[in-house]
Amino acid sequence: MTNYRRMRVAGGTYFFTVKLRDPESRLLVEQVGALRAVFRAVMTAHPFAIDAIVIMPNHLHALWTLPPGDWDYSTRWRLIKAAFSRTIPPGERLSASRQAKGERGIWQRRFWEHSVRDQRGFNNRFHYIHFNPVRHGYVKQPGKWPHSSFHRAVRQGIYPPNWCADTIGPFTLPPDEDD
Repeated sequence: MTNYRRMRVAGGTYFFTVKLRDPESRLLVEQVGALRAVFRAVMTAHPFAIDAIVIMPNHLHALWTLPPGDWDYSTRWRLIKAAFSRTIPPGERLSASRQAKGERGIWQRRFWEHSVRDQRGFNNRFHYIHFNPVRHGYVKQPGKWPHSSFHRAVRQGIYPPNWCADTIGPFTLPPDEDD
């Protein structure tokens, strides 16, 4: 098994991008109820906080904070991906490698993570997550996308309901100060 070099900070906050194998798929929004149930089950068994999340048709972005002393986000993602895959009837095309390993062909094997080091990095990723449906052209403003923690952020007073309603062009994720 490949041992990826990952930053592991106990109790840390991380930004993730997790993608489906098929870039044309709409499975995540078509099965969003199942995905939410899987997240709740994994969070019960392995607690963590979802600071922000957006579910797109073929990928998702999330900002998580792990409990103090815990750095194991990989197990959580493995459990989420496996449990969600079990809710989907088989039928996807499988490579010989996936067949040999008994894997499904729903998710890309890897995910991308970034350790959030400061408040500026947190804020940049928080905004990036919530602007993502606009960036991809699904909606004209973040509040129109139903599969996002944007609505929770509005209820908490973090954003006004019309945040970025007049924004033209993509919101990009700037590099951290120390990158």
